[in-house]
Amino acid sequence: MKILVLSDTHGKLDKVYQVFRKLNNIDMIIHCGDKVRDAETLEDTLGIPVVGVKGNCDGCSVSEQGKSWKLVDTPYGKIFVTHGHLEGVSFDVSKLLYKAEELGCVAACFGHTHVAVCEDYDGIMLINPGSLSQPRDGSSGSYVIIHSTEEDFYANIVYYDRLFPESRKKKVTGGFVRGLLNYSDRF
Repeated sequence: MKILVLSDTHGKLDKVYQVFRKLNNIDMIIHCGDKVRDAETLEDTLGIPVVGVKGNCDGCSVSEQGKSWKLVDTPYGKIFVTHGHLEGVSFDVSKLLYKAEELGCVAACFGHTHVAVCEDYDGIMLINPGSLSQPRDGSSGSYVIIHSTEEDFYANIVYYDRLFPESRKKKVTGGFVRGLLNYSDRF
């Protein structure tokens, strides 16, 4: 099973469509929130199953906590899917880990921070795909691909500019002030 994991698209799906066209054999998309309508649009447009959850920008609050997450069955085991704001992922991942462990999951997919993460915490994989439309890590955006079989489970962060090198941001190489600093021994 091959799963594309997205988060924090915030109504901007152009990059998602570009990425999807380049990928092969995607069985499912997991959308970790902030704009659950985006998940519905992707399912309608792409014709494959999309599991989406509400995020803080969807007005999801503590009163809806029971509806703010879903479970996805894979050949290797269950994945806990949430946006992460109710679990406080911006500060600490322990609530997220406890919930995934309590539910018997092999992984937890979340968003909210707009920063990609893919790490194993005592046998539970924590997966945040970052954001393709509004990354906060200085990249041009990111997503995650999960591969799951009965024997194996692994996930990889993929940065948009690796798939589309022409999108790389050009670095500033200098200017008048930089020249002065580099050659300040002339004064």
